Amino acid sequence: MNKKTLLGFIVVCYSLMLSAFAHAAGTNEDDRRAEYIRSHYAKYEYQIPMRDGVKLFTSVYVPYDKSTQYPIMMQRTPYRVAPYGADKYKRKLGPSEIFEKEGFIFVFQDVRGKFMSQGEYVNMRPQDAGEKGGNAVDDATDTYDTIDWLVKNVPNNNGKVGMWGTSYPGYYTSVAAINSHKALKAISPQAPIANWFYDDFHRNGAFSTPMAFIFFDTFDKQREGQFAYWPEGMKSTTPDGYEFFRKLGPLSNVNKNYFNGERPFWNELTEHPNYDEYWQARNVLPHLTNVKPATLVVGGWYDTEDLYGPLATYQTMSKKNKKDNIHLVMGPWYHGQWNAKDGSKMGEAQFGFNTSAWFQEHVLLPFFKHNLKGEKGEDLATATMFETGANRWREFDTWPPKQGKDVVLYMGADETLSQSKESKGGASEYISDPNKPVPHSDKVSRGWDRPYMAEDQRYTARRTDVLVFNGEVATEDQTIAGTIDVNLWVSTDQSAADFVVKLVDVFPGVDETTNKVDKETGNRHELVRWGIIRGRYRNSMSTPEPFEPNKPTLVKFELYDVLHTIKRGHRLQVQVQSSMFPFMDMNPQKYVDNIFNATEDDYVKALHKVYHSEQYPSSISFKVID
Repeated sequence: MNKKTLLGFIVVCYSLMLSAFAHAAGTNEDDRRAEYIRSHYAKYEYQIPMRDGVKLFTSVYVPYDKSTQYPIMMQRTPYRVAPYGADKYKRKLGPSEIFEKEGFIFVFQDVRGKFMSQGEYVNMRPQDAGEKGGNAVDDATDTYDTIDWLVKNVPNNNGKVGMWGTSYPGYYTSVAAINSHKALKAISPQAPIANWFYDDFHRNGAFSTPMAFIFFDTFDKQREGQFAYWPEGMKSTTPDGYEFFRKLGPLSNVNKNYFNGERPFWNELTEHPNYDEYWQARNVLPHLTNVKPATLVVGGWYDTEDLYGPLATYQTMSKKNKKDNIHLVMGPWYHGQWNAKDGSKMGEAQFGFNTSAWFQEHVLLPFFKHNLKGEKGEDLATATMFETGANRWREFDTWPPKQGKDVVLYMGADETLSQSKESKGGASEYISDPNKPVPHSDKVSRGWDRPYMAEDQRYTARRTDVLVFNGEVATEDQTIAGTIDVNLWVSTDQSAADFVVKLVDVFPGVDETTNKVDKETGNRHELVRWGIIRGRYRNSMSTPEPFEPNKPTLVKFELYDVLHTIKRGHRLQVQVQSSMFPFMDMNPQKYVDNIFNATEDDYVKALHKVYHSEQYPSSISFKVID
């Protein structure tokens, strides 16, 4: 073995050794946390009766230390409260370990109709018990009845209750505020579902096939009785989601080849393609008009599942409530990363420090200690927001900020993005092919992943079916805050189309500190925000309409909020395309009344144009703050 080979062998062995040590350290840390819980808390299990007689399975962890009374921290979930059995303990109780050491009574409940709880489960159950009266139930009444039982029956509680949860448990946290129990003093809806036609499975009418297909395969599988375990899902046939969903073909093939009509909520999805009364009844936002508990809404800038939810929940609560008790935190996180151990990076994006630990220690725990234990601390800002690009936390009295400069950037010929309209008439065009859609990620994945939310976009910028518009190189830092408004003048030679718009931060090739080529991030095209609209819904989400072939048509929509700095030396780029597959389903491009019923023959190539002229000026607009 020569010296070079030997050195390489030593390096590999050393790397493997470090990896093993890191894994062992992480395992030991988890074991220590589990041991602390086991030795400091006693577990009890109850079947708590609701007003209609249905009983909900509930696990309660009570501190052994009886020297003080404790507030209750509760989470209601459709994802099960396992492990079951009085002698079997969770390895984590609080949002983070510091909660367990602080001391709370922790409560976990299987919601109605899930796992060990009785009753019928309804996805995003309409919150209408108040209208029906009597013993009518919904998710809000189940929460009220549970809290009422807990404060009366769990020993050594101080009469104050807090709730938290992420995603679906975040939704159950939000609905707890509807006609809330007087003991409920603080809630933290984290990435809460708010309106499923705009979040999770739909994005402005476009459908996320992988999310719905993978999630409802097990979650929507029907069972009778109570079960402590998850139902078994379908066996995966390939790790390549792009290939799997391309071969799947039209959405009508899901029931035909896989679900066989045995997933009730999937069936309802396919029967209600538009924002009709069915979806409107499942929109929780109109009910969040009188929120009494102190509220901390939490979300992640890079959350591909629920970015709409926290932003819409915060805006609704803050605008429709009298008291100044609503707060927002948005960090540089994927779905739930704020409660993870490491928040220093998300995919390829780096933040320089552990943002999750900072949030848990400086925001989340103090919020609950103040409202449930009466401990004083620094006043929590209305909005605590992480500024990506600059990688720092900032505080705001309102979100979005009221002060700032409004900027409009117009798309132009020769891939330009400028502050003035193009004087000459013109358009950029591309062919959208359903047989070879633009991938949502350059990586091989199941089709529903997270790192793509900050992925390098050079792989799409170099495709012929993606339009690129570049701004000038920034001479000073420019911080974009709030929503980005998109105004596209488009046409198609067919009758249907989707339009995807991406906001991209293009890095310089040379590091300004060293004046040398940056081999790690030079010319990186980092995705900041993307959004999509199904063109049929350009004027109404309830009443779809086809495009008139080859007629210039205005399509307007918003990209969700950002707080991002385009640093000097960087440039802003906008990309426009008509597919983001397989994360979003492919539009047939031939108009059909219900895309869930489309056939192979409905999927056709289409020539799309984006206009940039005095008469048809395509643009994006946003606010820039100091």
